[in-house]
Amino acid sequence: LQSDAFTRLSDEEERAVESALYSKSRQKVLVMHEQSNIEITGAVMECLRPGTWLNDEVINLYMELLKEREIREPKKFLRCHFFNTFFYNKLFKDKDKYDYKAVRRWTTQKKLGYSLLDCDKIFVPIHKDIHWCLAIINIRDQKFEYLDSLSGIDEDVLEVLSNYIADEAKDKLGKSIDVSGWGKEYPEDIPGQENGCDCGMFMIKYADFYSRGSSLPFTQGDMEYFRRRTVWEILRLKAT
Repeated sequence: LQSDAFTRLSDEEERAVESALYSKSRQKVLVMHEQSNIEITGAVMECLRPGTWLNDEVINLYMELLKEREIREPKKFLRCHFFNTFFYNKLFKDKDKYDYKAVRRWTTQKKLGYSLLDCDKIFVPIHKDIHWCLAIINIRDQKFEYLDSLSGIDEDVLEVLSNYIADEAKDKLGKSIDVSGWGKEYPEDIPGQENGCDCGMFMIKYADFYSRGSSLPFTQGDMEYFRRRTVWEILRLKAT
C-alpha cells in the first residue's frame, strides 16, 4: 500500500501536470467533479505550484477523491468519512460557539449512503487563519487526534468534536455514547513542515496515509512530488 503512495509519474503524466500548473488560460476549467460540483480552473490549480498555499477547492476535491478511492476498493482502505473545509466552521467557528444544528443534516443516511458512526475514522480539516491542521475522530480506536505539521495543540477542537460525535449518535441512532473515556492525542512524532507554505499538503497527506491504515512515512522532502502527484490525481479525478 505504501509503495502505491510513491509511484513515479511517467514522462507523459509529468507533461500533463506541467501544462495544468502553468496553464496559459487561467480561467479555463481543467476539470469538473460532478458529484461535489467542484470546478478546478487553471487559476485554482496554481495553488499546487511549489511554495503556494492550498485552497479550499483543491483540498475539498482531494477529500472527495479519497472517499471515492475507498468505495472502489473497500477491502484495501479503511472505512472513512472526509468532511470538507467548511464543516468545522459551520459547527463552531462561524458563531464562535458550538452549533450542532448547523451541521445536523450534513450526515443523513440518505445523503451519505452510510452511517457516520460505522466509519473507522472521520477526518476534519481545521483552518487556523493561515494554517491547516487535521483532526480525526477515530471511532475504531476510541480516540480523538489532532495532527499539526507545526506541532501545535488545540484542545478546543477535540472538545468540540467529542460533543459532535455524541450528538450525532443521539440524533442518528437515538442512543447515548460516552466519549469521556476516549483518548485525546496530539502526536509529535509525525512528519513536520520546514517552510511556511506546505501545511495544506501535509494535512491532505495525513488523511491519505491514515485512510490507508498506514503510518506516515514521508518528510518535507516528499512535498514537491506530492504536489505534482495531486495535480495528476485531480486531472484524472482519481486518487490511488
